[in-house]
Amino acid sequence: MDKWGLLRKAQEEALGGGVSREVAEELVGLGVEWTPLLCGVAHYVRSRMCRGVDLCWLLNAKSGLCGENCAFCAQSRHHRTDVRRWELVREDVIVEAAREAAAAGAHRFCVVTSGRRLSDEEFERVVSAVRRIREAFPELALDCSLGDLTPERAAALKQAGCSRYNHNLETSPKFYPRICTTHSFSVRVENARCVKSAGMELCSGGIVGMGEGWGDRLDMAYLLRELGADCIPINILIPHKGTPLEGARSLSVEEALKTVALFRLINPSATIKVAGGREQKLRDFQGMALASGANGIIIGGYLTVSGRQLKTDMEMIKDAATFLPR
Repeated sequence: MDKWGLLRKAQEEALGGGVSREVAEELVGLGVEWTPLLCGVAHYVRSRMCRGVDLCWLLNAKSGLCGENCAFCAQSRHHRTDVRRWELVREDVIVEAAREAAAAGAHRFCVVTSGRRLSDEEFERVVSAVRRIREAFPELALDCSLGDLTPERAAALKQAGCSRYNHNLETSPKFYPRICTTHSFSVRVENARCVKSAGMELCSGGIVGMGEGWGDRLDMAYLLRELGADCIPINILIPHKGTPLEGARSLSVEEALKTVALFRLINPSATIKVAGGREQKLRDFQGMALASGANGIIIGGYLTVSGRQLKTDMEMIKDAATFLPR
């Protein structure tokens, strides 16, 4: 198939539910000169399948102190990093952070905690905060990312007003053992299925630029489609000093944008969210991500890294709206 025909086929398949693995692998093989055209096809699909730009505000409610050994993570006790550490913040602090997110124009507010799972007392504190936020800011969608779930905890969060739960796959099943050995990939999949079973939206994605290949990225994208991920955050690795990946090769802008485009074509109706690393790795091309299939960003900063000025991000969103359907 000629390259123009391949792009037409990719568009047709994506609008019909998602490109096949065979087509995706051919798209990976396109030269860099074809990447802007591939991004254009992904943008067209995004414009047909999604509206607006999803803006999410994170609260790092419990930092560091994590017993898992994920190679990318500055919050792991296994690594010697300079990340700040604190126990779960007070309930009032969580509610006040939601107030700040709403005032900033965020559509979603996500409570994030480090560690494998919360204690019962910690979990109840978050649930109580979610209830208060739901009552005080009914227009603000609520997300949580609290580690491992049980059906009972998932049900409690949903009842309290949490509409979406984040639990990233991080990478492919094959590459995962090179990233984490303290818990298995199957545990992540089980948590994702628990989210969907509870009737919440699943937010699950991963990190690119950890040394994985294109096959690993495609494996993750297709598994996310199988799991029915509603939101897929794509993080670009920022190598943290003191972690095993501190010397990882930097991902090129072209490769990052191509990744965004392929995830859109594989998961055409999902929210594709450009998350951690966009400021440092995409730099002047951050707006290009919104023309490559993405329809969501994190605003206001990340868990251990600050973000861009809110005013600058809002200007970017306004500019991007000029080439989106009304």
